[in-house]
Amino acid sequence: MNDQPLTPDGLPAQVVIREVGLRDGLQIIPRTVLTEAKLEWVRDAYAAGERELEVGSFVPARLLPQLADTAEVLAFAKTLPGVVASVLVPNLRGAERAIAEEAHAILVPISASHAHSLANLRKAPQDVVAEIGRIRAARDAAGSRTLLEVGISTAFGCTIQGEVRAADVVDLVAAVLAAGADRVSLADTVGYADPAMVSRLFEQVLRLAGDRLDTAHFHDTRGLGLANCYAALRLGIRRFDACLGGIGGCPHAPGASGNVATEDLAYMLASMGISTGLDFDALLALRGKLARWLEGEPLHGSLWRAGLPKTMREEVAA
Repeated sequence: MNDQPLTPDGLPAQVVIREVGLRDGLQIIPRTVLTEAKLEWVRDAYAAGERELEVGSFVPARLLPQLADTAEVLAFAKTLPGVVASVLVPNLRGAERAIAEEAHAILVPISASHAHSLANLRKAPQDVVAEIGRIRAARDAAGSRTLLEVGISTAFGCTIQGEVRAADVVDLVAAVLAAGADRVSLADTVGYADPAMVSRLFEQVLRLAGDRLDTAHFHDTRGLGLANCYAALRLGIRRFDACLGGIGGCPHAPGASGNVATEDLAYMLASMGISTGLDFDALLALRGKLARWLEGEPLHGSLWRAGLPKTMREEVAA
C-alpha cells in the first residue's frame, strides 16, 4: 500500500467503491426487482463511473428468489468494458457455478461469530475454512482466473453472540489465507463498530495480511458508517463496499440494516480530495430510479436531500 499516491493529508488519493446493492442491498428486501430493472441499474451505475459491482449471489432460488437471475445480470455486467463483476457464493456448489459463469470475482462469507455462522451458513467457522480450501482447489483445477475473496463477517460483534474477540478474527484471517483466499475483507455486518474499534482491528489484521486485506464493509445501523470508513481509510484501505440509497443488511443479523450509502461515501471522499471516478448527478438520478423500483421501502443517506455544496459544484463545473 505504501507505493500508492496519497493526498497532502496522507490519505489514499484514489479509492474504489464497490457497489453491492444488487446483492447485499436486495437480499433483505422481500420484493423481487425485475431483471430488466437490474440491468438498467448496472448500465446506469456504469455510466456513473462505477467499475466494481457485486451483481448477485449463487444460492438456491427458494432461499433468495430476489437473486434468482444472478447469472443473467452477471452476463450483462461482463459485457461492459473495465467492469469487475463479483458474486457472493456460500459454498462449493455456488462457487463452481460462478466459475463456470466466469465471474471476475467470488466472495465467500465466513462469520467470526460461531452463532452467526450456524445461522447464516449452517456450518461452524472451521467447516467454512475447509470449504474455502475446496473452492480454491476447484478454481485452480478449472484453470479459472476468478479471484477468491473471503469476507470476514461479524468482525466487530454479533447480534446473536454478542462480543467477537479480535484475536478470533485474526486467527480466522490467518486460516482463510492459508486455505487459499486471494484477499480478505472485514465486515461490520451488524453495525456495532466505532472508529476506534476499526482502527485497532484493521491494524492487527494488516500486520498479518498486508495488502491482501484491501476491502472494508460497514453498515450504518447506528450512524457511524462514514466515520468507520474514514478510520479504515487512514490505515490505507482503498476499497469500500457500499449500497446505493443505503439499503441492505443480513437476514440473520436482527436489526442490522442499512449499508453505507454509495453516494454519501463518494461525497465524503470527494470533499477530502480523494478520487472515486463517480458522477454525483448520475448517481442521484439512479437513486431516484431505485426509489421507484423499491417504492414503499425505506432508502437512506443524506446527499440526495442536501445536494452538493456550492463550493464543490463550482469545482466540478470548472
